[in-house]
Amino acid sequence: MSNRFDYIVVGAGSAGCAVANRLSSNKNKTVLLLEAGKSNHPLTRIPVSFALLIDHPTANWRYRSHPDEKTSNRNIPIPRGKLVGGSSAINGLVYVRGQSLDYDIWAQMGNKGWSSEEVFPFFKKLENYVNPCEDLRGKKGLVNISQVTDRNPIYEAMFEAGKKLNIPLNEDYNSGDQEGFAYTQTTIFNGKRMSAKVAYIDPIKNRKNLNILTESLAKKIIFENRKAVGIEILRKGKNEKYFCNDEIILSGGAINSPQILELSGVGRPEILKQNNIEVIHELKGVGENLMDHLGPRLVYKVKKPGLSYNEKARGLNLIRQALNYAFNQDGFLNLPSAPVLGFFKTRPELASPDIQVHFIPYRVVLDNGKRTLGKDPGITCTVNQNRPESRGHIHIKSNNPQEYPEINCNFLDNPLDRDTLVDGVKLVRKIMGSNEVQNYCGEELQPGEKFSSDKDILQFIRDKAETLYHPSGTCKMGQDQSAVVDEKLKVKGLKNLRVADASIMPTLISGNTNGPCMMIGERCAEFIIRES
Repeated sequence: MSNRFDYIVVGAGSAGCAVANRLSSNKNKTVLLLEAGKSNHPLTRIPVSFALLIDHPTANWRYRSHPDEKTSNRNIPIPRGKLVGGSSAINGLVYVRGQSLDYDIWAQMGNKGWSSEEVFPFFKKLENYVNPCEDLRGKKGLVNISQVTDRNPIYEAMFEAGKKLNIPLNEDYNSGDQEGFAYTQTTIFNGKRMSAKVAYIDPIKNRKNLNILTESLAKKIIFENRKAVGIEILRKGKNEKYFCNDEIILSGGAINSPQILELSGVGRPEILKQNNIEVIHELKGVGENLMDHLGPRLVYKVKKPGLSYNEKARGLNLIRQALNYAFNQDGFLNLPSAPVLGFFKTRPELASPDIQVHFIPYRVVLDNGKRTLGKDPGITCTVNQNRPESRGHIHIKSNNPQEYPEINCNFLDNPLDRDTLVDGVKLVRKIMGSNEVQNYCGEELQPGEKFSSDKDILQFIRDKAETLYHPSGTCKMGQDQSAVVDEKLKVKGLKNLRVADASIMPTLISGNTNGPCMMIGERCAEFIIRES
């Protein structure tokens, strides 16, 4: 294999797989796709395996946040996929585009070409939505998307309770109007996970102009006069160098992309110097602007038998579920992390929903990042603010690429975030405490009735909330002094280098980030193809 390619894509996650697919469609261009993890894990195709992979050492970077008193000095788990497909291979399989407002805000910040009207065609391009839909949805894309088929009387009771709170039932939250209860749209097709690897890489893995190297850890980008010309990697214990004719695209995600930039001498001079790294280019925004969705989990007892998967997935019932999955591609093993979503307004005067709720038909026990089924039947409701205002940062601790960076999430720093989450918990309590839902559900097991005041609820959030695994923003796109990339995703002040992943998001989108990351990959490839 040659050590020179036209394009080098660093990171085979949701965006990187999309970029590699589109760029290698030109037979006259050679593409190298680098991935630090392995090619695959045998469990990734089974949807419910996310519960195991979320803390699996061979499929997951298993990052943790730096302790912060605002979240009770906990090291909060931050799972990130470490295999081809990235986090799309281990996530909860929830597909959300986001609100139109999310992208219109990006455009208002000076990012031309990123309004909702301009990005939605790229969502449509990637989608093959298998359910009946309006013309707003894609039907010919590479990523198969389907709506959950799981039905439960508890869901119907929640929908009825929602009507009394002016919460509608939304047939398609990805068609422009996000508000309401909805059955989840998932990256599941015919009972199997549709990761970015399955969608973008597996169909083209035999292209002669595409080379994929796994277990290849990026050490640093090689620059000549502020021009990216290659990359140095660590592979099978040896240093290797690969060079590009055209461009390098960083798609390492919101943690790895800023880490690679800093290891390469791009970032805040004081951080680079204290880690004995030569300053190639000063960019003060590298690693800053970290955002994520913080979510407290409310748990309720289910008092009617046969409705919770805590019962359906044990003993002989688990065997039945396995057989149902094997023959019908249905049941517990075919579930995403949440079969029902809610996009709600905590105040009626708001222009758009400010919280998202994942409704999970079983009792989830989270212990130091490990997710297990509780013994007793229950239902879990995870609440998060859609567009948090608090900002954290990620920075290297040494010049060793194998040492994890320090991740400071700075959750709950902004008072709006605190107020919105408290209000979100109170709204979920109204739904779950309604007469309709109480026909099936009983007492609140977490946090419990003793957490009644706003102060109590906030303390519960500080003590127990974990992330929804959507880190973003650390290589921000924009026009201001803190921006790292421009609207074409080019790293400012450098040549032949772009970033395409969740790190470029200037503000966090209202929902799960896998779909938007694939859109970003599609967008980046289009920029490159048009310019080449």
